[in-house]
Amino acid sequence: MDVSWTLWAVTIFGLSALIAVDFFIGRKPHDVSTKEAGIWTIVWIALAILFGLGLMVFGNSQASGEFFAGFITEKSLSVDNLFVFVLIMAKFSVPSHLQQRVLLIGVLIALVLRAIFIAAGAAVIANFSWVFYIFGAFLIYTAWKLIQEARAGEEEEEFEENRLLKKIEQRFGVADQYHGTKLFIQKNGKRIMTPLMVVMLAIGMTDVLFALDSIPAIFGLTQDPYIVFTANAFALMGLRQLYFLIGGLLKKLVHLSYGLSVILGFIGVKLVLHALHESGVHVPEISIPFSLTVICGVLVITTITSLIANRKQEAAEAAAKARSVDAADEETESVSS
Repeated sequence: MDVSWTLWAVTIFGLSALIAVDFFIGRKPHDVSTKEAGIWTIVWIALAILFGLGLMVFGNSQASGEFFAGFITEKSLSVDNLFVFVLIMAKFSVPSHLQQRVLLIGVLIALVLRAIFIAAGAAVIANFSWVFYIFGAFLIYTAWKLIQEARAGEEEEEFEENRLLKKIEQRFGVADQYHGTKLFIQKNGKRIMTPLMVVMLAIGMTDVLFALDSIPAIFGLTQDPYIVFTANAFALMGLRQLYFLIGGLLKKLVHLSYGLSVILGFIGVKLVLHALHESGVHVPEISIPFSLTVICGVLVITTITSLIANRKQEAAEAAAKARSVDAADEETESVSS
């Protein structure tokens, strides 16, 4: 898809305006209700759909299909990333009315970082087609790692600070409590960080790791930098509201890691096949419509099986609780007699 500098400028201006609106909405720290989060989640998704349809009308069906495939994949990976955000919020005991500010800054950091990664990735791909082998192998390895962790049942219950974050804390010092939206305060004549600044640094550093998975994944669906950037932007911009909407439901998506491992593995194979094709090897290439069908199908199946598994677990827990109550009643009756 040929994209002029004018279209790039208009797109960046439009996205910046949307970010400004988002910031204006969340400028005053407050507890986000489910209704507010739900309305804005629908708005962001609707905007993404309109943009994708616009690509079909003013561009072509190929570009539109690539956008939707990339958007859905990036959105799915972003939902998985919310697990880590929940752990970070719990680790630093972020007050509920400040969580939206943390997430907003986190999204801005993620957008900047991904723009840099996308520009670098596009430049590398344009000059070295063999990089598709590396991207493909990395995604297949990531998929295998995800499924191994899911099978082992290993879940992080607490976020652990990395060495860099600990060194920054030691260098500047950290206040013992939150001071509203302030990032730094003066204490004993020394400028120190507030816990809010530490949380934002933790979110930003985590965003770098997230980009290592998401950027190769979307380049496996499209090599158009414009589509890669816009799909990432639209996937990230509704992340703050999505956090408050499904925060309590995240633990119920027990099979999400399996679904994401299948998607990443599928895209990894697609990348390897594309690399072989670029090298002159006659191999079948996976089309965007087929990719979109696989991605949507995997997510639907993963959601359904997760809900079924949770329902069975809740039923088993309820039955076990009932048995323990009955056993306790019987023991009380025997003692009384």
